[in-house]
Amino acid sequence: MLLVGDDFNRLFQTFESSAFKVETKDHYDVDGEREEFASFLAGGRMPENWEDSPWVRSMVDSGRSLRRVHILRSPLTDYLRFELGWGYVGNVKAGEEIRIIDLADQEIESLPDHDFWLFDDAKVYRMHYTEDDEFLGAEPLGEYALPQYRAYRDTSWKHAISYADYWQRRD
Repeated sequence: MLLVGDDFNRLFQTFESSAFKVETKDHYDVDGEREEFASFLAGGRMPENWEDSPWVRSMVDSGRSLRRVHILRSPLTDYLRFELGWGYVGNVKAGEEIRIIDLADQEIESLPDHDFWLFDDAKVYRMHYTEDDEFLGAEPLGEYALPQYRAYRDTSWKHAISYADYWQRRD
């Protein structure tokens, strides 16, 4: 059974100390971003309310850590330029640690080919999407999966560079 809506959102309210995400997609179709994405493509300016993420800040200010690695391959898609150029800015300012692995720069074995969240080093959820990149839900994986997903976390974090370094290097 996939977690969606309030059931999925509850994961971010109830984790105790750490949330870690791996992203692998080069496009996400998110209802709440469509207008901003269109503005980005048209050469618009990042909305002021994107300069700091209250959602991230609420978790970080309560003493919990939020970390993410995005595994991608240059050249960046329009969506990745949008996500890195606008979307990550407020998250980083609010305290999320974001790192990037660009597979055009290095090949790394033992990386996942799908998105997941690992909460408190104890619960893992594999993310599922439609063919059009819309979020379908999060599949809770059992304890049997924890060693593999902890290894994914450790390997990706070790080989990734900070978002700031990656983005600065691109300019």
